Amino acid sequence: MRASVDEDPAAGNDGAGRRPGRPALAGAREVLAIPAFRRLWMVTGLCSSADWLALAAFAALAGTLATSSAGLNYAFSGVLFANLLPGLLFSPVAGLLADRFDRRTVMAVADLARCALLLSIAAVNSYWWILVGGFLVQVATTMWIPAKDAAVPGLLRRPDQVAPAAQLGLAMTYGLTIAVAGGLFTLITGAGTVFGLPSHVLDMNGLTRLAVVVAALFYLASAVSIATVLPELAARPTPATAAAPAGAADRAPDATPGPGLGAMLRDSVSYVRASPLVRGLLIGMAGALAAGGAVVGSAQTYALSLRGGQAAFGLLLLAAFVGLVAGILGTPRLARRVTHERLFGIAVVGAGSVLVVVALSPHLAVSLAAVVAVGAGAGTAFLTGVTIIGSRVEDAMRGRVNALYQSMLKVVLGCSVALAPLLVTLIGQRRLHLWGEDFLVDGTRPVILGAGLLAALAGGLAYRRMRAGIAHSGESAGQRR
Repeated sequence: MRASVDEDPAAGNDGAGRRPGRPALAGAREVLAIPAFRRLWMVTGLCSSADWLALAAFAALAGTLATSSAGLNYAFSGVLFANLLPGLLFSPVAGLLADRFDRRTVMAVADLARCALLLSIAAVNSYWWILVGGFLVQVATTMWIPAKDAAVPGLLRRPDQVAPAAQLGLAMTYGLTIAVAGGLFTLITGAGTVFGLPSHVLDMNGLTRLAVVVAALFYLASAVSIATVLPELAARPTPATAAAPAGAADRAPDATPGPGLGAMLRDSVSYVRASPLVRGLLIGMAGALAAGGAVVGSAQTYALSLRGGQAAFGLLLLAAFVGLVAGILGTPRLARRVTHERLFGIAVVGAGSVLVVVALSPHLAVSLAAVVAVGAGAGTAFLTGVTIIGSRVEDAMRGRVNALYQSMLKVVLGCSVALAPLLVTLIGQRRLHLWGEDFLVDGTRPVILGAGLLAALAGGLAYRRMRAGIAHSGESAGQRR
């Protein structure tokens, strides 16, 4: 049964995005009881472990192979840039592929390409091929992710299972696999010392290259698994229908079988323009990501302004992570009480409002509590957005909307992180005279304050758009009846 419906009370959706749910643990167990989803979840674990293991190995290899001080200084940042750039450039193409072709084929071919590229990186052992090959690996990853994300709702039995499925995916990608990859990298690269291998057995970076080979084998195992034990992914995306998108009944995408990529691109633009729900979602996430990037970009200077040094910076990052996890874990419980649209708007507005407290905070303790709240709002907004896409966007458009969501995350967050330090520098330190006292304010406070107000404004506008989409959808449904 497809889980992408707009109004289906029988399926557990009351038409307003509110779903009667169960405790988060029970929902996760129920989703994992679905064999196809469980197999895809384990395949995701293989690929995510390979992603993190390859990233660590690339950074280590680049550091050992750099032939100049500049190359050494830019080793890690160069690897990160090569990993992020494909998502900025090719996410729209990835979305088109996910909606046009057999998603199992797209994912399996991407895994085989990543396996071959990693083996070539290990064999060539060149600084520049690490960057170029790593870029190409991420191009394949960019094609893999929207196909996987778009396929997940079709494996579920009811729309209310989208949220626990998204939780499990985030826990696997950003929790369990990071620990697995870190442990593997430590074991592999430390094997020479543990087993007392003589230096002539392996060259300077032989064990690091072995880690790259292990990551390649993970991708190969993923490709074989997708081709052999996940036949459910082989079905083509369901063609678009005129009634599916909320608020887009009269301007639906072209339903002609097998449209070309150009026509699909035009259809996706028309779909976003005609769907207030999707527009509101993108507006809200853009504001939240811009605010988050501004905070990340100015966090270290902000920590110094609290006179806490690098220890305060570490505590702020930890507080943000704790809040993020709390928000993700608590979202299903909150979603049983309010609609997803309202929850999304409240989360973004709430995170922006608490950022104002962060900007005005005079003490580290106040800042830590506020940052936890900001992280909780961000986690709630992100998971709610993923749930809305999975349960309210039709199958034929889901790959493109997912790709746009992921692309916007990288573009807006990256630009905001880069711009924030520049703004902090331009603003500089200002002396304010308030209540008979002089206060020295650095540039981080106005930047974080502006980011908070921007997020709150974007959240309010997003909620209005999404509610308008529901009203329009209800009117269209009444006219059809």
